[in-house]
Amino acid sequence: MDYDGITVRKDTGVDHVAEIVLDRPDALNALNTAMAESIAEACADLGGDPGVRAVVLSAAGTKAFCAGADLKERNAMTDAQILRQREVFRAAFGGVRDLPQPTVAAVHGYALGGGCEFAMSCDIIVADENAVFGLPEVTVGLVPGGGGTQLALRRLGTGLAADLILTGRRVTIDEAYNIGLVARRVPAGEARATAIEVATTIAKNSPVAVKAAKRALRNGWGVPLDPALDIEDAAWRTAALSADRREGIAAFAEKRAPRWPGE
Repeated sequence: MDYDGITVRKDTGVDHVAEIVLDRPDALNALNTAMAESIAEACADLGGDPGVRAVVLSAAGTKAFCAGADLKERNAMTDAQILRQREVFRAAFGGVRDLPQPTVAAVHGYALGGGCEFAMSCDIIVADENAVFGLPEVTVGLVPGGGGTQLALRRLGTGLAADLILTGRRVTIDEAYNIGLVARRVPAGEARATAIEVATTIAKNSPVAVKAAKRALRNGWGVPLDPALDIEDAAWRTAALSADRREGIAAFAEKRAPRWPGE
C-alpha cells in the first residue's frame, strides 16, 4: 500500500518483524492529518497479518523521532476542522497502542508531544544518547491528546507524570532512563538497530504466548490483585491450550528450535 508520511517495511531482513517509519524528516516527522490516517491504516494492516510477530516504530532523518503535531497545519484550521482532525489523530495513536503484537519504539532526537506519546504507546522504548522527551502541550494551550496523560501516569506514576505534563519541560536521555520512561539506553545512532534486535528476540518466541502476555500486561495495570491474577490466568490458559505450547515443549525435549504454529 502507498502511505503518506510514513514508510512500512515488512521486509526488514528479519523474519516476522515489521517496521513503521515516520517519514517526514524535513518537518521533524511532525504529525499531520494525512500521516495520521496512514498510521491508522498501517496498524490495521500489520495487526491483522499473522506473519508479523513484532513491530518497530522508527523515524527517518537525524534530528527527531517526532516533534509532535504539525502546528503549521493546525494554525490554519477552524475549530470544527480541529475537532475533525482529533478523531483522525485518536485513530493513529490508538492504532499503535492496540496492535496485538509487541511494539518497540526506536527513538533518536526529539520526541515531543505526539512524538513522546507515540513512543509511550509502544511496549518498549529504546532511545539513544541524543533523545529528548517532553509533553509540552500546556505551553501552547493544549492538553496531551494522544494518550500522554494516561500513558505517563502508568509508566511514571502520579508525581513524575504531573511534573512533566504540568510544566511542559523536556528531559534528556539521562533523566528519561533514570525515571523509567526508557527501557534501553544505547549510543547515538544505534536506537533502530537495537530496537530491531529486541523485536527479533520477541519474534522468536511463541506468537500465541507473546500476544497473551501483552494482553495481561496491558489489561492488568491498575486492577486489584485478585482480578489481575484472573487476567493473568486467562492469558495462561490461552497459551497452555494452544498448539504453540505443545510445539514449544516438544522442541525443548527434542533439543531443537521450535516451529511455532501460531495457534
